[in-house]
Amino acid sequence: MITYLYWLVLALIIFAALFGIGVRMGKWKPALIIAVIIWLAGTLLYYFWLEQIFVKRLGGTMNLDVPQGQQHIAATWKGDNLWIENYDPETNRCIFREYSRGNLLEGQVVIKNCNPLRAGNGGASGTAIPDGPRTPL
Repeated sequence: MITYLYWLVLALIIFAALFGIGVRMGKWKPALIIAVIIWLAGTLLYYFWLEQIFVKRLGGTMNLDVPQGQQHIAATWKGDNLWIENYDPETNRCIFREYSRGNLLEGQVVIKNCNPLRAGNGGASGTAIPDGPRTPL
């Protein structure tokens, strides 16, 4: 809902610039230039700063796809950036991917021989998690 409100307000600001400068003052060239600048600035502001803030703090919506052949394990927020963990059974790797603002500085962490418990038989090497603590209390 907050995303729709943002785009509605942006459209109203663009319309006001076109109406105020173009219709009222009769200066269509500056009105169009200002409208394009407002549209470009509003779009860049949304994709490079506001999208994940809307999702995390204000209940917006964001869609991501799990890559083909991978299984989703977890998702978490670090600051305003979303980190997604997927498991690739073909290469036996867990892949953490960061979805940062504007998708510019995305990080990736790869854990080799990951063997997540819910992805298969509990690990290819046959090791199991011990029942008790590793060190005496």
